[in-house]
Amino acid sequence: MSAVLHGTGTPVRLKAHWTDRLAHLVLAVIALLLLAFLAFPLLSILSQAIEGRAGEFVGLRNFIEYAQTPALLQSLWNSLWVSAAVTLITVPLAFGFAYALTRSCMPAKGLFRAITLIPLLAPSLLSAISLIYWFGNQGFLKGWMQGLGIDQIYGAPGIVIAECLATFPHALMILVTALTLADARLYEAADAMGTTAARKFFTITLPGAKYGLISAALVTFTLVITDFGIPKVIGGSFNVLATDVFKLVIGQQDFAKGAVVAILLLLPAVLTFGVDHFVQRKQTAMLTARAVPYSPKKSGRYDAAMTAYCCAIAFLMLAMLGMAVFASFASFWPYDLTPSLKHYIYGLVDNEVAAGFVNSLKMAAGTAVFGTALVFMGAYMLEKTKGMDSLRGLVRLLAMLPMAVPGLVLGLGYIFFFNAPGNPLNGLYHTLTLMMLCTIAHFYTTGHLTAVTALKALDSEFEAVSASLKVPFFKTFWRVTLPICTPALVDIARYFFINAMTTISAVVFLYSPETKLASIAILNMDEAGELSPAAAMAVLIACASAVATALFMLLGWWVDRRTQAWRVAAR
Repeated sequence: MSAVLHGTGTPVRLKAHWTDRLAHLVLAVIALLLLAFLAFPLLSILSQAIEGRAGEFVGLRNFIEYAQTPALLQSLWNSLWVSAAVTLITVPLAFGFAYALTRSCMPAKGLFRAITLIPLLAPSLLSAISLIYWFGNQGFLKGWMQGLGIDQIYGAPGIVIAECLATFPHALMILVTALTLADARLYEAADAMGTTAARKFFTITLPGAKYGLISAALVTFTLVITDFGIPKVIGGSFNVLATDVFKLVIGQQDFAKGAVVAILLLLPAVLTFGVDHFVQRKQTAMLTARAVPYSPKKSGRYDAAMTAYCCAIAFLMLAMLGMAVFASFASFWPYDLTPSLKHYIYGLVDNEVAAGFVNSLKMAAGTAVFGTALVFMGAYMLEKTKGMDSLRGLVRLLAMLPMAVPGLVLGLGYIFFFNAPGNPLNGLYHTLTLMMLCTIAHFYTTGHLTAVTALKALDSEFEAVSASLKVPFFKTFWRVTLPICTPALVDIARYFFINAMTTISAVVFLYSPETKLASIAILNMDEAGELSPAAAMAVLIACASAVATALFMLLGWWVDRRTQAWRVAAR
C-alpha cells in the first residue's frame, strides 16, 4: 500500500493491487517451504541436543558428556587437522593450476580444465575406492607406498589424498575466477620499471587474488570436515566427526549425542561462512571501467613448465578415474584381470542396484525441475517485486543458510523433524519426495545466487513500465524475464541434477529399501566388502552425470538460439 494526500490534506491509504497480493502470497508460500524443509529440521537438532532419552529437558548435559568422552574428542581433533592438511595441500596446487590456465599460453587449456571437473561427476567416495585399488592391502602400488615409509593407505593418509582429489575442482573454480580479474595496466607499469617476475607475483598477483585464496581455503576446509563418503570408505579405524554422527545415530541409536556432534559439525561451516561473508564485504573491485584485460605473452620455457605441471595434475585425475574403471571390469582383483561385465551385472541385477539407479535418476530429475522452479521464483519475488519487507528479510536469510549447513547435519535434522509422530508431514518420511526436497534445500544457496545474479543484470525498468501499463507481473515474468534468463535456468538445473546424482551425506539417513539410491548402494556394497561392484556403480554414476552434462550443454545451445538472438543483433 502507498499513501496520497486527500483534498483536505489528510493521507489516504491506497489499496494494494491484486497482483501485488498474489506476489506476496507466492513469497509467503516460498517462506513456508524454506521454514518447513530447512529451518525447522535444524531447530529439531538443537532441541534433540538438549533433551534426554525420554524427551526431558537436560540442558547442556549431553554436551558435557561429550566433552568427557575421549574417543569423541579425538574424532573432533582428527577432523580439524585432516581438514587443515587438505586445505594446505589443495589450495596451493589449485592455485598453480589456475595460474597456468590464466597466465600462460600453454596449449589445450580447455582439455585440462575439463579433466579437472571429473571428480564433480561422481560420488566423492570414487577417489577413495580408486586409492584402495592403487595402494590398499592388494593394491597395484602397495610396495611402492611402503617404500616411502607409509604402512597402509587406510586412515589419515588415504583420507587426505582422496579429499585432495575430490575438493580440487571446487578450489580451482574459485581461483580461476580470482585470477581472471586482472588489470593488464598494473603489469605494464611494473615492466616499465624493470620489476622482476617474482616481485610482480608477490606485489600484484597475490594481493589481487587474496580474497579468492581465502574463499577457496574456506570452501575446501568446510567440504572436507563435513564429508562422509571418503572417511567411511577409506578411514578404517580413523574416526572423524562425520562418521561419528553416522555411528551414533544408525549404530547406537543415540540421537542426543548424534545431535551434539551434528551441532559441532555445523560450527566450522557457520564460522567459515561468516568469515567468507566478512571477506566479501572487504573486497574491492579489481576491474574498473578503464581496466585493460590481461593477456599472457608467449614464453617457451615458462609455457612448457606450466604444461608439464598441468599434465601431472591431469594424470592424477585420470589415474583416479582410470583405476576405478579398470577395477570395475577386472574379473577377480588382483588375480584375474580379464575384462568382464560381471561386476556391473552383479551390481545392477543381483544386488538390485538397477532400481536404485532409477530412483537416483527420478530424484535428480525432480530436483532439477522443482529445485530450479523454486529457486528462480524465490529470487524473482525478492528482486523484482515490492512490499512485505520483513518477510523478504526472512527469505533472504533462509536462502543463504544452506551454504553453512553440511548435508549430514541437514539429513539428521530431517530424521528428528519428519519422523516425529505428531508432525503432519510425517507421511513424507522414507519417500523419494522427501529426499528430493532435502537435496533442493541442501544445494539451494548456489542456485539462488546464480538466479539473483541473472536477475540483477535486468533493468528494473521492465517492471516499472509493466506496472505503468497495468500489466500483471506474471505476464512480464513469462514474456520478458524468463526468456532472457533461460541460460541461467539451464545452469541451475544442471547443478541440481549432477549434485542429486552424486550426493550421499544429505540422504544417507532418509532412504528405505524401496527408495535406496545408487550412491547409497555403493556405500552399502563397500561395507559388505564388495569393492569391485561398488567401483562399477560409481563409474555408472559418473557416466550418467557426464551424459547429463552433455545433454544440458545441448539444451543450453538450443536455448541460446531460441531466446538469446537479441544478444547477437545488439553486436
